[in-house]
Parts: sequence; structure tokens; C-alpha cells
Amino acid sequence: MDSSTLDIILKIIHYLFFAYAFSAIGSYIILSIISGKETIDYLKRKSFVNYKDILSSTMAPTITIIAPAYNESLNVVENVRSLLSNHYVNYNVIIVNDGSKDDSLEKLIAAYDLDKVDYIINEKIKTKPLRSGVFKSKNPAFEKLMVVDKENGGKADALNMGLNISTSKYVACIDVDCLLIEDALQKMIKPFLEVTDAKVIATGGVIRIANSCVINGGKLIDVNLPKSLLLQSQILEYLRAFLLGRMAWSRLNGLLVISGAFGVFDKKIAIDVGGYDTNTVGEDMEIIVRMRRYMEEQGRKYKVSYIPDPLCWTEAPDNYKIFISQRNRWTRGTIETLRKHRKIGFNPKYGSFGLLSYPYWLIFERLAPIIEVVGLLYFAVLIILKEVRWEYALSFLVLAYLFSVLFSIAALYSEELTFHQYKKKGTGYKLVLLSALEPFVLHPFILYAAIRGNIDYYFNKKKKWGEMQRKGLTGKEA
Repeated sequence: MDSSTLDIILKIIHYLFFAYAFSAIGSYIILSIISGKETIDYLKRKSFVNYKDILSSTMAPTITIIAPAYNESLNVVENVRSLLSNHYVNYNVIIVNDGSKDDSLEKLIAAYDLDKVDYIINEKIKTKPLRSGVFKSKNPAFEKLMVVDKENGGKADALNMGLNISTSKYVACIDVDCLLIEDALQKMIKPFLEVTDAKVIATGGVIRIANSCVINGGKLIDVNLPKSLLLQSQILEYLRAFLLGRMAWSRLNGLLVISGAFGVFDKKIAIDVGGYDTNTVGEDMEIIVRMRRYMEEQGRKYKVSYIPDPLCWTEAPDNYKIFISQRNRWTRGTIETLRKHRKIGFNPKYGSFGLLSYPYWLIFERLAPIIEVVGLLYFAVLIILKEVRWEYALSFLVLAYLFSVLFSIAALYSEELTFHQYKKKGTGYKLVLLSALEPFVLHPFILYAAIRGNIDYYFNKKKKWGEMQRKGLTGKEA
């Protein structure tokens, strides 16, 4: 190959990388602008809503909170208390103990005065069988609580058991280790009650990190910033994802995922599509894509809504091993969902769902880590070949770094103007400083986990969930 041909090939590759990078940056800027507008509109609409009307009305629709639990002995009693403290009139709670090997069930029986009851389950969705059975409390104070003990089948199987048992019109699927704010259900149910020509099939909410926060009696007492750089970086990442990403996709009606930590669903639609897929590790994303696909193929107008209020707080990984395991699973779940529903991609039959949402997720989420690694390897080859034009390379790296920092600061600014959860003196300055450090503290591990996720998906046929070891939401960092 002569030098002129090599130069042409290198230029083409350069242009492709630059086109991808600037497309990604441009899409983030556009999403941020749309997100800002949607947040402002939401806050204006919210100022005219009297949530007490929803709270006190006996006409409020019924909601079942379904919370799978597996080896959650450390937190389960406190977190169930949080679920039972919700300020909503027509709701009940189903805890599905998914074959726990610890004493989660025994703790629940003792704390909530539970007795085994005879219960006939209408098995609309096939699940693993019951183990000990169904339990209800003898104490009238806990009449909304039901505990189901079944053989282990995984989170999706446990959620399907909850769908089978629930008699409510809507279900709120939540991780049992999460803490719900008292008015969460009022705010999450509101989109379903609004009169529009589009049927709301699901609503997602903001997830915040509860590590180091003070929690007592199932209530969030005080919001603290963790000392760990890993946890602080995840707070920044969550703010970007939820405030500058999902708000925009909600406006565009293009949400492909509702966090498995907390989401409300139209139960009938969820059952009609077959419930949660037990053969994926990304069941939260997969069911939303399947529900959307079902509505598109039925030719029905629909919407997946999003509530930006910080309604749910969860414990995040506080060490890199568990963090990498979690992100590895997220990557594999994304690959599985996009592959399973690849018929949607670039298909005009599915409208903006197929022509905008799916391509974006494929190109800028699914392929992003692979393209980044290929770019780094390509850069290393250029160095070896002495083909690097350092003035351009350094300019590009500085631009990418500055954009990352400014994007994080934009998320912090949005949080400060809207929900302002981190009120303590000096917290804002620490998070702004962290914006400059986070690309080095967190991003390399996210990239590594994503590549490992791709390798595990294609070459490790054994499906691994990846355990999240809980330390308890006590307000103290280990």
C-alpha cells in the first residue's frame, strides 16, 4: 500500500471518528435543551396540581407496590416500613421473597405479625411455585401488606408473581432496598389520570443515591453527600442521566427504559405482553420496549411518561468490584433487549420509536464503548506509525474533556434550580470540583465494565446476574 492510499484511508477513518464524536456531542446538547424546557413546563404544571385531592379521594385508582426481595435481611424490615408509609389511599404492598437463603422471611414475620393464609393465585404468567406460601398480618395496622414466599426464579420471575397476585389496575414495581418518598404514588399516578388521546402505559421516576443519607422509620430525614469519590461520581452520573436525558426522551415520547428501581405500569398491558422476561438480565428495559412495540403493532396511541421529582432513593455500589458487576449486567441487558427487538430498528412502521429512539440507543449507548475502545486502539496505532498530528489530537481531547465537565455542571445547575436536594454548605462546590475529576474517577471503570459485558454476553454463555451487597441505609458509610 503506497503512502497516498494510506493517507486517504486514515483521513476517512479520522472523519468517521470526528463525525461520531460531534454527533454525540450535538445530541447531548439538543437533549439538554429539550430536557430544560420539559422540566420548566413540568414545574409550572405541578404548581397548579393539588396532590391532596389525589391523596384523599376514594376514587383514586388502586395501585399495588410489588417489591421482589432476595437475601435482603439487612434492610427488608425498614424498607417495608417505608413502603407502608406512603400517603396514598388505595394501595397495597406485595413483598415477593424470591427464595432468600437468609432470614428475610423470619424477620418480616416477626416484625409485621404475619400469619400464613390460604390464597388462590390466578397464574396468568408462568412463574416458579410457592415455597412457604402467602402471609398476611394479624395486625390491622399492616392490613395493606402481603408477603409471598416462593422458590428462587430471579427478579423478573418474582415481579411476574406479583402481577399474578395483584388485583389493582396499576402496579408499582420497585426494588425492596429502595426508599419511597411519602407522596411518590400521587405524583407517579397523575399522568395516568390526565385526559389525553394517548394512553399512558408506564411512568418512571427519578432515582437518587441514598448512601450516607439519614433514614429513620422508613423516612428520609437528612440528605448527605457521601465521602467516597465513587459514590459522589455516581450521584453526578445519575443527575446527568435523569435530569438531562430521560426528561428529554419523555418530551419526545421516546423513553426505552424505566429504572427497575421504581416504575408504575398499566397492569393489563404488562400482562397482555406476557409480563417480565425471565431470560434477560435487563428486564426493566425489555418490558418497556415490548410494551411499546405491542402498542405500536396494535396501532394505538400511547405514552411512556417520566416524573423528574426525586421520589425514590436507593443504595448504590460503594466499591469498584460491585460497581463493575452492576454495569456489566446493564450492558448485557441492553444488548439482549436491542437484539431481541431488532425488528424495530430503522423501521418506519414503528414511527419515531423505530427511527429515533432505537437508533439513538443503538449508536450512542450500545456501540459507544466499543467505538471508544476502537478509537483508543487506533490512536495507539497512529502513534506507532508516527501519523499523529498532535495539535489536532490534543485539541480534540481537550474539547471532549471540557464538554464532559460542562455537561456535568449543567446537570448540577438544573438540580440547583429545581429540586435542590443537596442543601448543605460546601456540597455544591464539591460537586462542581468533582465534575473535573469524574471523567478519570468513574468513566474508565464504566468503559471497562461495558467491554467486559460485551465479552461476557458473546463468549460466556452462563447468565450471571451479579450480586449487589447491601450494607444498609443507616446514614453511615462503611
